[in-house]
Amino acid sequence: MCGLCGIVDFSGAAPDLAPIEAMKARLAPRGPDAEGSYQKNHVALGHRRLRVIDLTDAGAQPMVDDALGMSLVFNGCIYNHKELRAELEEHGYSFRSHSDTEVILKSYHRWGLACVERFNGMFAFAIHEHASGRVILGRDRLGIKPLYVARQGSQLRFASTLPALLAAGGVDTELDPEALHHYMTFHSVVPAPLTLFKGVRKLPPATLWVIDRDGSQSDTTYWRLSFPEDPADAGRSFAEWQEMTLDVLRRAVKRRLVADVPVGLLLSGGLDSSLMAGLLREAGQQDLATFSIGFEDAGGESGNEFEYSDIVAQRFDTRHHKITVDGHNLLKWLGPTIAAQSEPMVSHDNIGFYLLSREVAKQIKVVQSGQGADEVFGGYHWYPPMLGSQNPVADYSRAFFDRDHDEYSRIMHPRLVGDDYSTQFVTARFAQDPKADPANRALKIDATVMLTDDPVKRVDNMTMAWGLEARVPFLDHEVVELAARIPPRFKIDNGGKYVLKEAARRVIPHEVIDRPKGYFPVPMLKYLQGETLERVRGVLTDQTARQRELFDPAYVETLLAAPHDHITPLRGSKLWQLALLEFWLREQEAA
Repeated sequence: MCGLCGIVDFSGAAPDLAPIEAMKARLAPRGPDAEGSYQKNHVALGHRRLRVIDLTDAGAQPMVDDALGMSLVFNGCIYNHKELRAELEEHGYSFRSHSDTEVILKSYHRWGLACVERFNGMFAFAIHEHASGRVILGRDRLGIKPLYVARQGSQLRFASTLPALLAAGGVDTELDPEALHHYMTFHSVVPAPLTLFKGVRKLPPATLWVIDRDGSQSDTTYWRLSFPEDPADAGRSFAEWQEMTLDVLRRAVKRRLVADVPVGLLLSGGLDSSLMAGLLREAGQQDLATFSIGFEDAGGESGNEFEYSDIVAQRFDTRHHKITVDGHNLLKWLGPTIAAQSEPMVSHDNIGFYLLSREVAKQIKVVQSGQGADEVFGGYHWYPPMLGSQNPVADYSRAFFDRDHDEYSRIMHPRLVGDDYSTQFVTARFAQDPKADPANRALKIDATVMLTDDPVKRVDNMTMAWGLEARVPFLDHEVVELAARIPPRFKIDNGGKYVLKEAARRVIPHEVIDRPKGYFPVPMLKYLQGETLERVRGVLTDQTARQRELFDPAYVETLLAAPHDHITPLRGSKLWQLALLEFWLREQEAA
């Protein structure tokens, strides 16, 4: 797990390395163990390394292979790199390291762009072909690893985070009205390739960009989630689907133990991470380190789930760590948490992941996380109404959108109001699978769009802010593909994640499975009050906010007067959504 950056200059000039050094400095938390730079002809690459696989300097990046005529920077982990290495050795390739980085380089040399279809892992990379001058940017199937790009004159710059691009200077930071509509409407999800800044785009998941020396570009989408109608699946029983689900998860968990350092677990006490704990123990993981976090209660809502994480830790005899954060510390770390976000993410649990990662990184470098199960196995409340829906776009929007377009048009400055971009986006995505049940169409947009640009991005940004690698077994592409084959009713019946819950009964205590659905609760950001509310009031009403002219002042005052009365359909604070955007913009301007 690392941070990468690079510059391609289409004028043919050798790029100045100063912007590379600036980007690397901003990426330092992602890779605190080593760093490197490279420049050849019109390409420059930079890298910050977190040593997880092959801890020696042989795995250093940028990795240059003069014999093959290629160079590479890479962020992520290829879990099947040993198997691919053995296959490549049969084809006559020799290796000077034991790293997955070198396997990517030689896989590309052997199989070209099709190499990514062989990778099981999370990755973002840039490959430079020395002779042709071509640069290939790639991102994993589910977008677990990020890659941001910015075109500036004759140059294309790219980096693992948006703030790293800003650190190099010259980026157009004018707000993109389409992206802003998504932020305010689509529950803060800004789909790729958009970002809030007009001058920055992000590589979509499952995508390869081939960039020629002259700046011309071709794009390839190498994987798409589908809902195949296999006759062999039609007659499968519910019990068979349970067994298949456990089998594929066992493989996914075992793959994510590949490391030359210990692997721990973020244990929330919910079904998903608890199942990870049980499967890790099944896989032979001894002395498993588990970590949970809790906050002060607020608004009559509990701020921790230690009751359930304790049950799991005791059952599987883990080395458990419980971390409690009081309100004072929450406010202390609010600014750094927001600064660590490549894009503003409204979920209250960002600070939970940030502070949990801070403590975990003191003891361990790699953890597994249960993120993604709800989007893959149907755990959210808006899926049941989608079964057989006669108006799926309206039903999905009603449940998921924070506000409709009419409200958006009333509360935003007129210069920022355009089309109903979010509804148009959902309509187009749902139209891609006209024969699929509307519930499966909702699951697809959540697994391939919402998940990438909310929960997964949150985990990456918050863990990597402390040099901690997070691995997500539920987003193994084989798990996602199997879940897509399971009939919708087996996923979303019985309160959601039906097949996963019943399969999990063979592994973990029933108290964890049958408990009310929980999440990383941070009530102080949902029920804004006291010092937190005053900080929000200040940032939304001072001169900087007035000059920015994003929101109608009367609307801001309405939210400030009664913040608890203005909650989104997904139970988020509308006031916090506005404040977060303003906080985030200031953090980027100050960086």
